[in-house]
Amino acid sequence: MPRAYTLVCVAPAADAIEIHEADGALERIEAWLRERGFFGPGGASLVADLYLGYGLSATIRREHATAPPEPCPLPLAACSIWQQEPIVEYESPPADELRFGSWHTTWSDDDYAEAIECVRAAIARGNVYQVNLVQHLSAAFDGDPVALAARLSTLRPHNRAPYRGDGWTIVSGSPELFLARRGRRVWTCPIKGTRPKGAGSELARSAKDAAEHLMIVDLERNDLSRVCEPGSVRWPELMATRALAGVEHTVSTVEGTLRDGVGFAELLRATFPGGSITGAPKIAAVDLIAQLEPVGRGASMGALGQVYGNGDLDLALTIRTFAVAEGRIHLWVGGGIVWDSDPAAEIAESWTKADPLLSAIGAPRPGGTDGRASSRPRPAVRAR
Repeated sequence: MPRAYTLVCVAPAADAIEIHEADGALERIEAWLRERGFFGPGGASLVADLYLGYGLSATIRREHATAPPEPCPLPLAACSIWQQEPIVEYESPPADELRFGSWHTTWSDDDYAEAIECVRAAIARGNVYQVNLVQHLSAAFDGDPVALAARLSTLRPHNRAPYRGDGWTIVSGSPELFLARRGRRVWTCPIKGTRPKGAGSELARSAKDAAEHLMIVDLERNDLSRVCEPGSVRWPELMATRALAGVEHTVSTVEGTLRDGVGFAELLRATFPGGSITGAPKIAAVDLIAQLEPVGRGASMGALGQVYGNGDLDLALTIRTFAVAEGRIHLWVGGGIVWDSDPAAEIAESWTKADPLLSAIGAPRPGGTDGRASSRPRPAVRAR
């Protein structure tokens, strides 16, 4: 029997906002939601979809070099309130519903390896401990993004429904929880450490992956401590190995109790972007990412999910996430770089993450990992 796909039928949004400037974006979204009854008496039944782009991290950067150009037209943030709950049905979409052109990468393997060595040099100087680097690929695309989401549903992502905006759509296969809130309890489940499906025991024995993971758990603990009651932050689950999104991952849970009065914008200012897609220390890592990556991260490495009228949240980190705009489909994949990273192994890991996604949507893998190199010159990494 053919496997059923989840097909999400999305009704038109009753109200929506798109934001294109980073400064004050979270406060604007909070005010916009409050004006529509969220976070106050009688608003408990309200639900909004929320997208936060990695580009919002510009507000925490210390260095003000020009950010890399974005490869597709997306807002930095968007929020939508729906007239009705999305309808979820199950059926098998035809194989020819989605058509893909040839994939092009904005980093060649040599450029990617050079950037990894730049991170290692920054680690040697003591500027950072870990930096997440991401490569971007894109292809011509013809098809309905809803069918794209249907095929990705076999990977059991946090968000099965596509997020549709004004001329763009985000479709996520992410298995990673960025942030959840229930009342005053808040938690995150960072993922760090990857192996191909079936190699979980190898991952569990890896000292390198354990060190990489613990750095991010400590970063997430620090972020939550900024808005939680002293002594309340803990990690009830540490370094569990799980099969997620077609690969094996190491996952932890970090949670805490929010201080009284912490609202939407304050909570997200303390935690966004997620530490597993920046590195540590977070601000230094974000600065270095802006220097090294040839294009912006678009829909990836941000957050996507729901905000509830009582202030609760369910937001996934937008790893393994596609953007569709202007007749092209975009994907970003990467991983954390530490001192003992091997460039060839790190590049291979990025494709380990991409392969299940491309297989799920029926797209061919790029012919070799060397694609079209970016024309943006990469500045030298400066000592601080």
